[in-house]
Order: sequence, then structure tokens, then C-alpha cells
Amino acid sequence: MEEVIIFIDGNNLYHNLKEMKIKPKNLDFQKLTNFICKHFKVLLKEVKYYNSMPTLRDGKELYYSHLKFIDNLKKLPKFSVYTRKLQVHSTKELLKEKKELIDSMDLCGTCKPIVEQNLLDAIGNVKKKEKGIDIMLAIDLVEQAIKNKSNVFIVLSGDADFIPAMKLSERYNSKVLSVSLAKGYSRELREKFEFFVLGKNIIMENCLK
Repeated sequence: MEEVIIFIDGNNLYHNLKEMKIKPKNLDFQKLTNFICKHFKVLLKEVKYYNSMPTLRDGKELYYSHLKFIDNLKKLPKFSVYTRKLQVHSTKELLKEKKELIDSMDLCGTCKPIVEQNLLDAIGNVKKKEKGIDIMLAIDLVEQAIKNKSNVFIVLSGDADFIPAMKLSERYNSKVLSVSLAKGYSRELREKFEFFVLGKNIIMENCLK
């Protein structure tokens, strides 16, 4: 049997589990990866898990529970964990919304620049985004293929953004397979790669603690 390295997009997995009404904390990663290997008839060589890390600003309970989750993952055999801090950023739309809000305050010429400088990043909503995690996974996938670390790679994500890296990896005599939860699985991924859909019943019956 061929050996496989599994790349897990942790953020994608987490949010799709929640969309499927499955509590992420109940997922057994060893059962999950073993089940995937059994389906494709391959031997597990390594699991590479990628995810962002919240900070204390996101709340102590969230921060410490995530630390515990990551520490437990690191204890699993054949698991490697890669993280980056969860960054806060504002989209152009949100910046426009904030500026319009400041304009509506009818501030004087002296006050308005001060308010803009001090409150622009505090007024309205902010969005959180993983910065660099997807790129880290994609680069690692290609690098592993170039170095011939395995003949088979599995990307566990429904995100079509990984397609260029997956296609590039195939050029180095590597077989790249796609796996995702049923929720949020890109059609393009299923059209371009051999794939396996993890439906809710499959997860509930085979991959929970």
C-alpha cells in the first residue's frame, strides 16, 4: 500500500462542522484520518494540521480552550501542527462604512481628523481572517511533492483556492486527492481531483469521540 500525507485546513473544517450542526470538539482526528486512509486504501505517513490562533483579546476562554486543543493535537502520533495568530483586518466596504459614519457626526474641521485617527479602526464591525495559513499549507504541499516525501497527498478542505498548488504538486509524480465535509465542498475540487465526501452520517458514525 502507498503512504499518504494528509494536509488539514483546520479553519475550513471547523466552520463546516458547525454548519453541519456537529460540535468540532467531538471530532476524533485519529478516527477521521484513519477512516480517510481506509477509504483510499493507503497507509498514513503523516498528518499536517494548519489553523489560526486566537489571542487573549478574543477572550480568555476561547484562547485557552484553543491552546488545549492544539496541545492535544500535537500529542497524536504522526501529527504536526502549524499555526499563526488570527489577524484583524478591515475590508474596503467596512472602511467606507466607518468613514460615512464619521461624516454623519457633523464634526468641525479641527475635531474630525482627530476622531478619524483615533476611532476609524474602532467604529463599526471588524472581520477576522486567517492570514498566511492557506499560503503556508499550499507551499508546504508543493515542497513535499518536489522533495518526493510521499507518492500520495490528501488535502482535507472544501476551499478551491488550493487547486493551483494541488495541480502543481501533481507535476512531480504525485497523486493528489481531495476530501471535504459535504458542507462547503467546492464543485471545482470534485471536478478536478479524485474526491471523497464526508457527509454528516459518515462523521457521526465513524469519526467522533
